[in-house]
Amino acid sequence: MIATVKSGTLLGIEAYLVQVEVDVASRGLPKFSIVGLPEVAVRESKERVRTAIINAGFLFPQRRITVNLAPANRKKAGTAFDLPIALGILCAVNQWDKDALEELLFVGELSLDGLVRPIRGVLSLAMMAREEGLRGVVVPEPNAREAAVVDAIRIHHVASLLAATQFMAGASELPTQTVDRESIFLGPPAGGPDLAEVQGQALAKRAVLIAAAGNHNLLFIGPPGAGKTMLARRIPSVMPAMCIEEALETTRIYSVAGLLPLKTSLVTRRPFRAPHHHITNAGLIGGGALPQPGEISLAHNGVLFLDELPEFRRQALEQLRQPLEEGFLTVARSGVSAGFPARVLFVSAMNPCPCGFLGDRDQTCTCKEADIQRYLSRLSGPLVDRIDLHVEVARVPYKDLTRRGPSEISSAALRAQVLKARKIQERRFQGPGIRCNARMGAPEVVRYCSPEPAGARLLEAAFDRLGLSARAYHRILKVSRTIADLEGSETIRTEHIAEAIQYRILDRYGRQSMIGGTAGQLH
Repeated sequence: MIATVKSGTLLGIEAYLVQVEVDVASRGLPKFSIVGLPEVAVRESKERVRTAIINAGFLFPQRRITVNLAPANRKKAGTAFDLPIALGILCAVNQWDKDALEELLFVGELSLDGLVRPIRGVLSLAMMAREEGLRGVVVPEPNAREAAVVDAIRIHHVASLLAATQFMAGASELPTQTVDRESIFLGPPAGGPDLAEVQGQALAKRAVLIAAAGNHNLLFIGPPGAGKTMLARRIPSVMPAMCIEEALETTRIYSVAGLLPLKTSLVTRRPFRAPHHHITNAGLIGGGALPQPGEISLAHNGVLFLDELPEFRRQALEQLRQPLEEGFLTVARSGVSAGFPARVLFVSAMNPCPCGFLGDRDQTCTCKEADIQRYLSRLSGPLVDRIDLHVEVARVPYKDLTRRGPSEISSAALRAQVLKARKIQERRFQGPGIRCNARMGAPEVVRYCSPEPAGARLLEAAFDRLGLSARAYHRILKVSRTIADLEGSETIRTEHIAEAIQYRILDRYGRQSMIGGTAGQLH
């Protein structure tokens, strides 16, 4: 007696169909085997399934039971196969109507008392079921709202193995779940820290505005206590709200990572991830025997903030180069390879020297020149090239720090400027799949970022003086385009180029200037 139940598993954030083939033999010694490259959690499902079937009121067949997870040449991980394995055994023994097995995808973990527990990656599994042309998906009840954001497929939820068996026997129907995706975005914006709480720092706030308007990577350089972290944590409040496509992309990642709160439909707020500098390479980039998303993917469509940037492992920082450039990364392991989106606004902060007070007007730097050079050299040239804006953040004067009243511009006011600039970019990039200036390729830079003659001459002089790379040259043009968009200007004028150039203080020439105490000459 054979029964086949459709299920699925994850590879990265993608899901693929798995046929759970169950054979309950009428002859042979009792044995329960699972084949098809099952990982540890899948192999352990035998005991969960056996106990859940008994506690649901059924007799567990004392026969030779073989479960094959097809395709058998791909690794299977996770606990989502518990429910389909149990249903396959009971269907094979009781010969229930198997029409539902052909039309539905079943996923869920079983507890020992027969309840169905939530699993990871339900959103990706529901998307896969829709692409496979299935009529619906049966998911654990806590995962139902997450799966229901996938349109054009019916989402059923089940609370227990007993309820699932009653459905298979035709005694009852499973409840369905629907979600109005548009209404999720109609609620009031989530609260959070406001940029108006930051006193002073006009230059840094201007850089935040430019970074949010064009999605440009940003580096704050300044002494301890200057407000670098405070500024960084308020950047999401300036960025535009996520659209439905961005929300689905981000939710898939959080679902696969097991970080999506139960009974949540979508992640609607842009992520802000701030890992500690002791994080491992796999924690930052992603990895594992079966690859899982790292912090850069968890920050997809949001902000990845690395405080004390030179303190991070050099190898980990170098691995950021490709995803920062392409917005995507591939994690390859023995016999398996998974891709993860990583389109982030990269924000980082660092001190100008090990003690933190190089160039400070009040505190004296105690570092030796060799120590400063060694500290700054922890950041490679290729990584610095991928950061569009390098901004000096000085300590706030006492009179600015104690000033009271509505003198500081709010996040809402800056976000309004950002939205205007983003609308200009949306009209400009209709068709290529580019949403913001930072994602322009070389053809788009040539087409949309030609400065006026005087600006071109200024950029040429800066290119020679600062020893800029071709990548830095293109990033200056992109930043200039964003500055022009903020002013509503079709032309990139000389002052736009000049402002973009001043945000390159950490290029090769800038590093030597900082060591020599003349960093201010570049401002």
